[in-house]
Amino acid sequence: MYWTLELASHLEDAPWPATKDELIDYGIRSGAPVEVIENLQALEDDGEPYESIEEIWPDYPTKEDFFFNEDEY
Repeated sequence: MYWTLELASHLEDAPWPATKDELIDYGIRSGAPVEVIENLQALEDDGEPYESIEEIWPDYPTKEDFFFNEDEY
């Protein structure tokens, strides 16, 4: 299983919190690439919903990870 920004971006608008099955269904309905569906299928399923993409990919960059000043734009 591997994640890239491009693959993870397909889950940004997912209905969080969501279970593994709900995320797979969302990925299929939204037309996400096969790699996203395969990554979701490889997740552990303990029955608990995932609260955000960070629970699936802990290294997912957040706004704090970017070094630009929003006030300048």
